[in-house]
Amino acid sequence: MGILDQFRLDGKVALVTGANRGLGRAIAEGLAEAGAHIVGLNRSEDDAGLADYVTGFGLRYEHIALDLLEASATDIKAAVQQVVKLFGKLDILVNNAGVARRGGVLGFPEEDWLDVIQINLNAAFFLAQAAAEQMKAQGGGKIINIASMLSYQGGIKVPSYAAAKHGIAGMTKALANELAADHINVNAISPGYMATDLNVALREDAERNKAIVDRIPAGEWGTAADLQGAAVYLASDAARYVHGTLLAVDGGWLAR
Repeated sequence: MGILDQFRLDGKVALVTGANRGLGRAIAEGLAEAGAHIVGLNRSEDDAGLADYVTGFGLRYEHIALDLLEASATDIKAAVQQVVKLFGKLDILVNNAGVARRGGVLGFPEEDWLDVIQINLNAAFFLAQAAAEQMKAQGGGKIINIASMLSYQGGIKVPSYAAAKHGIAGMTKALANELAADHINVNAISPGYMATDLNVALREDAERNKAIVDRIPAGEWGTAADLQGAAVYLASDAARYVHGTLLAVDGGWLAR
């Protein structure tokens, strides 16, 4: 197989959480363009045209409705089993769904702490656990977690988000250590400052926006599409021997 062919995902089945918009939407589109069938796991069925995009390549798109804030480990396992029922297998899991709640450490609400940890970390673990059980049974697979610059740094006024994303980094390595021998690659993508609807307020804050852009060697915010190459790579045979890594797509932020 030639090197470019190793990046193809023809016939693979990918489950992407939070696929309706933002980073998840772009990742799902990239995986589909590389040949993967897509299952979007979202709170709502409004895919804003994602289904048409995927089926436009002659591929299948399916939607699973699940609110990860309320979902138990049992609910999550049932969702993964639904994917297997639909396609007979699960080759790729992208743990993308996430929320952020801003506030200073002093007085930070218990609800905001628990909600962010539940969606960004707890749900990601139980999805990976359920997916890994299926992947082991079928002989292998790929798990891609979405980490963050706050997997390395503490940030400002985002304590629960930073804690969850540090957790994603550790979880990625821990899972890789146990699952690599089963031909399951567990890795993470660490996006830098990406322009999405989650950070509109930050980008509209002239002072904070300037401070961020001035620190990015590339001199600009990234876009959701900038993650597609990393996602396709980690989901493909080209990354066969890549385990437990955090791949930064950050415009050089961490190099400063």
